[in-house]
Amino acid sequence: MLDIKYIRENADLVKKAAKNKNSEVDIDRLLTLDQERRELIGQVEDKRAEQNAAGEKIAAEKDPDAKKAAVEAMRSLKEGLKAAEQSLDTVKEEYLAILDKVPNVPFEDVPVGKDESENVVARQVGERPEFDFEVKDHVELGEALDVIDSKTAAEVSGSRFTYLKGDLVLLQNAAYQFVLSVLTDEDALQGIIEKNDLTVSARPFTPVTPPVMMRSEVMARMARLEPRDERYHIPSDDMYLIGSAEHTLGPLHMDQLLRENDLPLRYFAFTPAFRREAGSYGKDIRGILRQHQFDKIEVETFSLPEHSRAEQDFIVAIQEHILQSLGLPYQVISICTGDMGTPDARQIDMECWMPGQQAYRETHTSDLMTDYQARRLNTRVRRNSGDTEFVHMNDATALAMGRALISIMENYQRADGSIGVPEVLRPFMFGRSVIEKRQ
Repeated sequence: MLDIKYIRENADLVKKAAKNKNSEVDIDRLLTLDQERRELIGQVEDKRAEQNAAGEKIAAEKDPDAKKAAVEAMRSLKEGLKAAEQSLDTVKEEYLAILDKVPNVPFEDVPVGKDESENVVARQVGERPEFDFEVKDHVELGEALDVIDSKTAAEVSGSRFTYLKGDLVLLQNAAYQFVLSVLTDEDALQGIIEKNDLTVSARPFTPVTPPVMMRSEVMARMARLEPRDERYHIPSDDMYLIGSAEHTLGPLHMDQLLRENDLPLRYFAFTPAFRREAGSYGKDIRGILRQHQFDKIEVETFSLPEHSRAEQDFIVAIQEHILQSLGLPYQVISICTGDMGTPDARQIDMECWMPGQQAYRETHTSDLMTDYQARRLNTRVRRNSGDTEFVHMNDATALAMGRALISIMENYQRADGSIGVPEVLRPFMFGRSVIEKRQ
């Protein structure tokens, strides 16, 4: 949520941001309602003051006739106050509904574009592998090795569900252990900072096991409730299954006042995520690329406003370190205004090369929300000076397991149908350096 004072003072900029984000929101109507709201608040306060003064007068009045007249006047004041409060409630309801839809303002260097077709490739890293045999996609590889079973999962749960089995599960767990070893190691993080010439704290990330269900009103405060048709809803409890761990990591400090010296606060979680994939009928239905349930490592950080962009740069550097360590070719994408989320001020994605598709596919995202979510969540920081303000928040993917597994399987495939294990994961694979068909 944007500060209404900021919107008043930067109306043209906010209108431009909404247009560039394809957001249909009437800023002029919002400002009109804001003016009415403030005037009505003044009227309500004045009428309450009049009512209080009248009450004191009634209490002090000794003459019966004068007291009766004062009581009648009090009745009229109460009716006037009630009418003003009702008018204020009506205006506030429409005002808040529009304010809730106003998107965050993108940074000046965010590319302007209508949709994903106008995202900008910032850089490509790593050499795409060349094969002297016919390349298979992850589905062919997984089924032949008996480590992916979508057929049985479809019978049990429906389409877009999969059983992962055997060494592929070990590979996923190895990937988690590797990422955990990076995020919790101050020396490793300091190395990433120095390599990328960053000026940020090397404070490690705290591992968290968060809930995977959340109340609808909290998801709304996170500005992640919409689009609802993407969410799995439990009507009996008005709860939603999370679409990403950041949905329940973000509210960790809801309605809290943090201390300046405690920032940045950094967390990560490895959880299942649930998405209905509404509107994607017939798209990416093979294998584990686009699932209703998938596993993901997500990070969430809370920082001082002046450090939030550097914090995002640090997160992106961690993402690149993970992909480079895994030996996966990838490209870094600057997401344009029309493809960004409502809360985002800057979004950076990464796409890994998938030889089976002969295409780069999204595996990572990094979202800087500035104070947009923190304002809705009422997460503030008390400065050492005594002043308070809203913190800035970042969330990002450390590793989306399904898509990471696809990229590893397809880039490390061998002519005999086996799959090499990236060297960095071998210490977590119980000595295995290759995934092959078990006898």
